[in-house]
Amino acid sequence: MTEDVSRETPPLVEKLFPRAAVPLSAYAELLATEGTLRGLIGPREVPRLWDRHLLNCAVLERLIPEEASVADIGTGAGLPGLVLAIVRPDLEVALVEPLLRRTTFLEEAVESLGLSNASVVRARAEDLPPASYDVVASRAVAPLGKLARWCLPLCVEGGLMLAMKGSSAEDELEAAEPELAKLGAELWHIHQLGVDELAQPTTVVSIVAGRAAGGSRHGRRGR
Repeated sequence: MTEDVSRETPPLVEKLFPRAAVPLSAYAELLATEGTLRGLIGPREVPRLWDRHLLNCAVLERLIPEEASVADIGTGAGLPGLVLAIVRPDLEVALVEPLLRRTTFLEEAVESLGLSNASVVRARAEDLPPASYDVVASRAVAPLGKLARWCLPLCVEGGLMLAMKGSSAEDELEAAEPELAKLGAELWHIHQLGVDELAQPTTVVSIVAGRAAGGSRHGRRGR
């Protein structure tokens, strides 16, 4: 049965996130069962839940400061937000999603997993108050320029936008640089996380929020 795949917790999970292995496995099972039944995860994704989704999201925590407030924009089935809440109990994670069927699943997942540091917010990014979070994360939501218009205004000054991207990250960043400067971004950089650990490393574009949109300061690419 497909759900058996998700119950087999890889040894790498015990190695990297020993304290979170049990709740991560419970979340994997939720995705493989209720998540697929409700159309939040495709059946073909179940055999690769750990490699392609859970561990891919979990290593994002390496870029997040301690005790940060985090918004996961367009979280869908809770990726990466629920994973971050599981592996980092010190974070306060808002799972932002406009679709009711998804927020219903998320609310059930938060309760089932006993996550006191995660909350579900049924809203679009544009409807949230500005400068509300230390970190604003997203995964496969929109092209980087458009995503920045949604996410950067939600960051406090000096806060961090983290966009999980694929092989197009370099091209997207180059195309988005004029928009980032216009939005007052201070610094941007592409990270490869889990290079020596994961079968497929996680590519993340990090952007430091600066002045509000319309500021004259020009950002620069990090090294």
